[in-house]
Amino acid sequence: MIFGMPWWVFMIILFIFLTGYMAFRAMRAERKLENYYIEQEGQVYIDRIEQEREQRQKQKGRQLSH
Repeated sequence: MIFGMPWWVFMIILFIFLTGYMAFRAMRAERKLENYYIEQEGQVYIDRIEQEREQRQKQKGRQLSH
C-alpha cells in the first residue's frame, strides 16, 4: 500500500491516463489524415477549374481568328 491505497488503484489511474493519451494521439492522427485528403480533393478541384479556364481561352482565340 502506497499512501494508504492499494496498488491496483494506482494501476487503474495509470491506465485511465494512458487511455486518454492514446485517444488524443489517435484523434490527432485522424485529423492529420483528414486534412491530407481534403487538400488532395481541393487540388483536384483547382486543376479542373484551370483546365476549364484554358479551354475557354482557346475557344476565344479560335473565335477571334475566324
